[in-house]
Parts: sequence; structure tokens; C-alpha cells
Amino acid sequence: MTRVSDPSAPRIAIVGATGAVGNTLIDLIEKRGFRYRDIHLVASARSAGTELSVDGESHPVRAVDEFDFSTVDLAFFSAGTEASQQWVPRATAAGAVVIDNTIAFRMDPDSPLVVPQVNAHELDRRPKSGVIANPNCSTIPLVRLLKGVEQRWGVRQAVVSTYQAASGLGHPGIDELKDASRAALDHPDEAYPAKEFTPSLAFNVIPKIDRFLDSGFTLEEQKMLQESRKILGLPHLDVTTTCVRVPVVNGHSEAVWIETHGVVDREELVEVLAGLPEVTVHDRESRHAFPTPATVDAPDRVHVGRVRVNPNNPRAFWLWLVADNLTIGAALNAIQIAEELVDRGTL
Repeated sequence: MTRVSDPSAPRIAIVGATGAVGNTLIDLIEKRGFRYRDIHLVASARSAGTELSVDGESHPVRAVDEFDFSTVDLAFFSAGTEASQQWVPRATAAGAVVIDNTIAFRMDPDSPLVVPQVNAHELDRRPKSGVIANPNCSTIPLVRLLKGVEQRWGVRQAVVSTYQAASGLGHPGIDELKDASRAALDHPDEAYPAKEFTPSLAFNVIPKIDRFLDSGFTLEEQKMLQESRKILGLPHLDVTTTCVRVPVVNGHSEAVWIETHGVVDREELVEVLAGLPEVTVHDRESRHAFPTPATVDAPDRVHVGRVRVNPNNPRAFWLWLVADNLTIGAALNAIQIAEELVDRGTL
């Protein structure tokens, strides 16, 4: 049981508690033993009244438009960008610190964008805005690896192709992929009506995530550049990305090409990556080992494989990474931010 009477433990709210990330937050609070004095589950009006269990106790889901944020010290927001734009200012005005899992505040200069394994020092003081932004689900595992490479060799450029799962769009994305896949098998000559993914994601890959920008890149691709620069404190870092949706239920993958300032030895590179917090290098012992979304069994770690230094350019290398986007890419990062806030006494 992680609910305690200790007055130093925070009172918390989860906004978007019925969604995929909200469900994962609840699961991680239980598994990690995150101590809280009180917990409130909050969602849209249509989900109000639903009962969810936390630590074996049933809690009613409350409507966000009726919730009193002055009753909490810390609020996790994972209900979508529009909801954050509307309700986060109300939460911070009531005195709550917000950990927001949307794009709404990521580039706000008064809101730190935090990956605790990379820039936890940003949590030494309460943010001016009252908001700590949780980065994009594909940015988080990438910067966790780039941090170690930057410290050892310096990073000149990163070229990334992502392979992003349907769960990036939450329960609706998962449900549509499953339904569309069944329909495609049962009725291969009929078009499945696509809502979350256009065209249908069933037995398909879609080289577009989020909206197109005038540059020809998508917003998802721009996020990875801007967020990586802000988190790593490298305003001129060159990161270029193609983001692709793939017919995987959960677990994002990335093929990453990194050019450095120094000559890279593969064995040293493997040891540097393996020495990073909560990173598993699968081809450390055997170069034929690699992770996949379907086979990794530790959702709280970044999984790496296919580590290859380019024989024609020893200052560059490839690697493959896999991370659970609902855990590493969202809920776990948020919980680890909260744990740091408690440890540092900045709530």
C-alpha cells in the first residue's frame, strides 16, 4: 500500500486516468510504491463515475470541469493537448505542480522539459510556470542514449527513423489496429473505414505522424529536433527524423545514425551505452542479439541492439533501440519526475 498518512507525501491527481497512459501511471504507482497521501482520478465528463482501482481501493473518476485542484499538490496530465491547454492553468493557479504529457508546454521557456536520467537538475527548484513537461515518446529514449555519447565523444548529427506503435494514439489507436487487422483478414477486398490512421494501419506502414508542416516535415519530426536540443542543452544539435507508424500494438523502435566528433571504438561504445541508467544492450555478448517490441520483457528499460561502427567513417555508428512508449515514453518518465520532486523537496 502506497497511500500513507505522512503529511510530507503529496496529494496527487491523475487527469486522463481512464486513458492508456493514465492506466499505466496507476500501474506504476502501485509497482514502484510511489507514496501519496491522497489520490484523485480525473477525466472528461463522459468518463466521470467510472470506478478504477488503485492499490486495491476503488476510486471514482471525477469530471475535470468540476474538480478542485486546490486539493492536490501534484497533478499528472495525460488527457490530450486541448485538455492541458484548458485545465493546466487552472491547476497551477490553484497551487498544484503539473507534470504534463502533451506538447502544450514543452517549448515554454518557463516550463522545464525533463528526462530525469539526462537533466534532473532542472527539478532543483519549482518551475516558474508550475509546469514540468514530459517529452515526446520517441524523444525520451533517444536523448537518454545521446547523453552518454555526447559526454564521451560529442554529437555532430543524429539521423533517426522511428517505427511507432498504434498505442501512441492510446486505446482508440490500439482498438482500430486490432479491428482493422481482423477486417482485412476476413474481408481483404473491402476497405476498412479508418479514423485514427489514414490510410488504414492494418498490414501497412504510414510515413506520417501528426500534421505536415510547411517544411515538408511533420510536427512529430519537428518535436524530436526541438525537444532533444532543449533537454540536452545543445541549441545547435542536428537531429533529423522520419517518423513512421507501424502495425505494432505497443512499443516504439528507432534506427539511429549518430556522427560524433571523435573516433568511436565499438567495444567502448557498447560499454558506454550499457553503463547508462536503465539501458540494456542486447548485443553486448552476442552481435546477433537484438530487441523487438514483441520480445523485450522489461518495459522500464531502454533496449539497444545492432550497434555498428561504420568502417568507412569511424566517427559514426548505427544502433537500434526499442522502448515501451506507454512506460518509458510517457508514464514512467512522469513518475520518475515526481519521485525526483519528492526527493528534492521541490513540491
